[in-house]
Amino acid sequence: MRTTFRFETLNVWQRAADASLLVFGHADRLERAKQFRFAEQLRSAMLSVTNNIAEGSRSVSNREFAQFINIARRSVFEVVNMLVMFERHGLVKVEQSAELLTELEGISKMSEAFRKKLANTLRSVAVIAVGFILIAFCF
Repeated sequence: MRTTFRFETLNVWQRAADASLLVFGHADRLERAKQFRFAEQLRSAMLSVTNNIAEGSRSVSNREFAQFINIARRSVFEVVNMLVMFERHGLVKVEQSAELLTELEGISKMSEAFRKKLANTLRSVAVIAVGFILIAFCF
């Protein structure tokens, strides 16, 4: 049995990893149409989503982790933009990308909620620390 890494337990990573199957399917179709560069760029952008969540999961602070989540969220929009552009240029049919675009929007919202949760945890720790300093100062 292999080790389970922290990022694998995160719902946002699991959802992005599942969506990557659909993204890679689009990339495979692009390759069949001899659009190799577009296929590679699409795969790379989707891997950036899961890679940044994974990398951030071992951050030394919640603040740093939140930055990685923000980068992952921006990579989601890179994938979205490519799919929209591929639709406009007739490389991907709207019917083929509609479900994936909806899923990517959900991943974006989930990652933003997670980023805010990390930021709120950071604020809570800061408030507690200031409280301890004030108490110590009074004594």
